[in-house]
Amino acid sequence: MENHRVTVELRHRTALDPEIRQDLLDVYADVRAPLLHLPNYRVAVFAERLDRHAVEPGFGLVLGYDGELPVGYAYGNTVEAGDRYWARMTERLPDGYTDTPALAVKEIGVRTPWRGTGTARRIHDALLAERAEDRVTLLVNPLAGDGKVQRLYEAWGYRAFNTQQPSPHSPRLTAMIRPTR
Repeated sequence: MENHRVTVELRHRTALDPEIRQDLLDVYADVRAPLLHLPNYRVAVFAERLDRHAVEPGFGLVLGYDGELPVGYAYGNTVEAGDRYWARMTERLPDGYTDTPALAVKEIGVRTPWRGTGTARRIHDALLAERAEDRVTLLVNPLAGDGKVQRLYEAWGYRAFNTQQPSPHSPRLTAMIRPTR
C-alpha cells in the first residue's frame, strides 16, 4: 500500500457541489459499511448531517483521490461560543473555554486499502493547514476499533477533555482537542 500514499491527491473545498457530495457519500458508505445498520450511521442520516454542516460557518473539506477514485475525506466547521457543539458537552466547560473559535472536525474517513499509509493524517493535516482557528476539536467513539481510533488521535496530539452524546441514537463520544498547528 505504500504507493497509495504517493498517489493520493488532496482537493480542498469550502462548498459542497453535487459531484463532491456524491464522492464523499460513496467513501462514507464504504468506510462505515459495518455500521450502516445502526440508525445514526445510515447514509441518509449522514447526508442530512453533511448538508447541514456544509452551510454552517467556516465549512472546509479535504478529499483524497487516487486517480479519480475518492479514497478519504475530512471536513469540519468553525465553532464559536454558544455553538451547540459546546452546549452538548456532558461536563460544564471552564469559564472562557469557548471564547476563541475552534475548528470542529466533524468527520474523517479513509477506505480500508489506504489505511495505515499515512493518508488519513495527510488529509487531516491538509484540512488544518488552511485554518485560522488556534484549536481543533473532534469527537471519537472510544470503542471504535477497540480504542485504536482514539489512540491514533492521541498520537496526533489530541487529548480528551470531555464527552458528549450528539443525538439519542449516537454512542457517548469522547471530545478531544489540540492546537491547530
